[in-house]
Amino acid sequence: MRTPIIAGNWKMYKTPREAVSFVQELKTAVAGVQDVEILVCPAFPALLPLSVVLADTNIKLGAQNMHWEPEGAYTGEVSAEMLREIGCTYVILGHSERRQYFGETDTKVSKKARSALDDGLVPIICVGETIDERKAGETQTVIQRQVRGCLNGLRAGEVAGLVMAYEPVWAIGTGLTASPGDAQEVNALIRHLIGELYDRATAASVRIQYGGSVKPGNAATLMSQPDIDGALVGGASLKVADFTRIIKATVETLKPWS
Repeated sequence: MRTPIIAGNWKMYKTPREAVSFVQELKTAVAGVQDVEILVCPAFPALLPLSVVLADTNIKLGAQNMHWEPEGAYTGEVSAEMLREIGCTYVILGHSERRQYFGETDTKVSKKARSALDDGLVPIICVGETIDERKAGETQTVIQRQVRGCLNGLRAGEVAGLVMAYEPVWAIGTGLTASPGDAQEVNALIRHLIGELYDRATAASVRIQYGGSVKPGNAATLMSQPDIDGALVGGASLKVADFTRIIKATVETLKPWS
């Protein structure tokens, strides 16, 4: 059974003080919640104080990006080892905003994933098409290219333990959401492709999230799909009440995932 994972990507919101206040409220709201993995991914300055507040809770800590090198003259970057040492267990890689604004490529994501895994972090690898690509009927082609490129060089056992996130670019921060059927179709495509690249056991083990305007009102229908193993939540993760409702909606829709 795949344990669903609900991750909050806070992007460039919340100062360290605001982040601490948020998780103090969140940990009370989700205390005792089981059978779902809860993760928050704040901006870099908030990681260290949150690692202290989240110790011995059921909420895990992740980063939004990292460099593939262990150290070096890379001004403004951080390494996997730095993230792990301050308490991170996950790292988001290849988010569409990183691709759009900072030149992230599938090759770079693959190198970052390799480094993250070598240092004991679990990558959350994001893939997704733009609105123009969807309108042109290129969704499958784009997803296949990104999955192949981002997983290049990774072994089956490593892929089985990481997280993929389907985030249609046209649904991020727009208020638009892929229908449950559309999201399920692409998530199933990702799982099928991983089966072709590796094997059926690897495909059955890897968790595949959906991200893109996930809200309390649509979480249950999205999470009920057989190949959607959780959500990468943006705006709704910035409000304790909304994020908590998404988490609890996921628990309520738990199914016998293989």
